[in-house]
Amino acid sequence: MGDRNRNNAPLLIVAGPTACGKSAVAMDAAETFDGVVINADSMQVYRDLRVLTARPSAADEARMPHRLFGLLPATERCSAGRWLRMAAEEIEVARGDGRLPIVVGGTGLYLGALTGGLAPILPIPEGVRAEAKALHARLGGEEFRAELAKLDLESATALPAGDTQRLIRAWEVVRATRRTLPDWQREATQPRFAARTATIVLTPPRESLYAAIDARFEAMVAEGALDEVRALLALGLDPGLPAMKAVGVRELAAHLRGEMPLDAAIASASRASRNYAKRQMTWLRHRVVPSVAIDAQYSESLRPKIFSFLRQFLLTPGE
Repeated sequence: MGDRNRNNAPLLIVAGPTACGKSAVAMDAAETFDGVVINADSMQVYRDLRVLTARPSAADEARMPHRLFGLLPATERCSAGRWLRMAAEEIEVARGDGRLPIVVGGTGLYLGALTGGLAPILPIPEGVRAEAKALHARLGGEEFRAELAKLDLESATALPAGDTQRLIRAWEVVRATRRTLPDWQREATQPRFAARTATIVLTPPRESLYAAIDARFEAMVAEGALDEVRALLALGLDPGLPAMKAVGVRELAAHLRGEMPLDAAIASASRASRNYAKRQMTWLRHRVVPSVAIDAQYSESLRPKIFSFLRQFLLTPGE
């Protein structure tokens, strides 16, 4: 494929908060337009968490090609850079096979890397990394964030005290490079590939989205989420690993340890999921310009609008 054709090759992104129906959009589009569904959810990359991360079922994965779902064990970390390299490779493979690559997910860091590239941050010395972790362990989230604010007010303001991983990352970047993480991000490199991109964004009303989240978590428990968390805990993993921070793991683990009744654990996990969805919606509003905006949960009644756009998009050659 020549450079011109590669730059004009279509790419579909389906984005939205958790439980909005974006996976169903991607599946329907893949079946109709001969596509490959490529995961952009930071938790669905882990094979240990099919139920709790609402990963596509084995039957769905068998219906159409799915990539980067359940790829890594919970013992590993998947950074945005690692995901971007894997996603770029899968997009190129789909193009080579004459299929439409369909990237679906709600992880803003991944989607931002896909469309805008990654910031060229220098490697962080191990000493600085160890210092950051030790300081956070000593101070706790609130006090650590206050210390970060002295060095990087923008990151400290944007991040909640409970987001340990990103707070530590922001602190170590400014300590190691003398520049803040937002400064680096504003100098993002170009993505690894070019594409003619269409973006479908689902942003349902909060009331209906929250109801869907609550119902889905109840269904997850019925489908075996407790057994999934029990198996994860049996691995004895570092609690700082990303898979251990998936929504619902902490709450269901507390129930399994006898620290919380099941109904309270479900309520707490549902609340955490709603808060996560709220952050996703905020990111989408500020960072994504949709080609098609859907302000409702996905249903078959929306297919004509979405598919009419996609047919036009795929038939229109790039410049």
